[in-house]
Amino acid sequence: METVSGVSNWELKIRRDPEGIAILRASTCDEEATLPGSLFGLPVTALGSHALAAGSRETEGEAVTVTGAPNAAQRDNRRLRALTLPRTLLRVGNYAFLNCDRLRTLNVYDNIRTWGGNVFMNCRALDTFWLRRETDAQGETLAYLCDVLPRELDITVTGADGQALRLLFPEYIETYEENCPAHHFDLRILGPGYPYHHCFTQKRLDLPRYDQLWPDLLRMEHEPETALRIAWYRLRYPLGLGDVARAQYLDYLQGHAAEALRWRLAERDAEGLRWLLRETAPPRELLTEACALAREQGNTQAVALLLAEQHRSGFAEKRFEL
Repeated sequence: METVSGVSNWELKIRRDPEGIAILRASTCDEEATLPGSLFGLPVTALGSHALAAGSRETEGEAVTVTGAPNAAQRDNRRLRALTLPRTLLRVGNYAFLNCDRLRTLNVYDNIRTWGGNVFMNCRALDTFWLRRETDAQGETLAYLCDVLPRELDITVTGADGQALRLLFPEYIETYEENCPAHHFDLRILGPGYPYHHCFTQKRLDLPRYDQLWPDLLRMEHEPETALRIAWYRLRYPLGLGDVARAQYLDYLQGHAAEALRWRLAERDAEGLRWLLRETAPPRELLTEACALAREQGNTQAVALLLAEQHRSGFAEKRFEL
């Protein structure tokens, strides 16, 4: 067994292929881990079937230990919460992340050409993705993720030029109900998320199509928090956002300024709070409530911003002492 240094702790089984290294098995004890992008001067290009499946699994292959920092915990991927895949990765095998039930965040490059079947089976917590592109061309990774994961997805895409796009894809549920008189099963789709997860043309994201779904979402039964986040993300990351869609999102945000203020205060997002105050101009009572909440939180930066907005709007009380 060879030992190499790396960012994270791994026990690997690998195979050396003509195009690079295939990782047949990878086990870590870390909660946040990064798979190596190269081993022995060769790029890591493939993850085999069940490569990161949680639990113990015997796998043939060349054994390699990657050491980041000392950690005595068992390496079985059961602690894994966030994972970064290498930019050199081209193929992901069947059931690659089976039963990684604590995995919530995946950092991945938009270079992967082949995804296997049931890659994320039983990854019930996985809902946050950071997708990076090295060229202006879209890959198929975003379409794949939205197709195989019907849950609510929070996906940030960073382009080759550094511009970021953050999108929320609402959840939907497919159910089959028995139709007894007709002796067949009827498919029902619950929730507003289905068209969002399928707003792609030839597996490429269609942003105008995504934005056109907004009025229909508001007419359907939906979670207010979901709608707020969709509007917020599109306004704060306005890549490809047209004037009509921007006005619709902003109208919703202005009508839900109280919820947005509480959300940004909870996130301690000073820049977002400053932007929100400028775009929505909340009334006096909302500013007063938000200021009180910020004081309870000990959020001095937010208190300063809210007090400045009160003064700018002429809401601050004037006191004179003789």
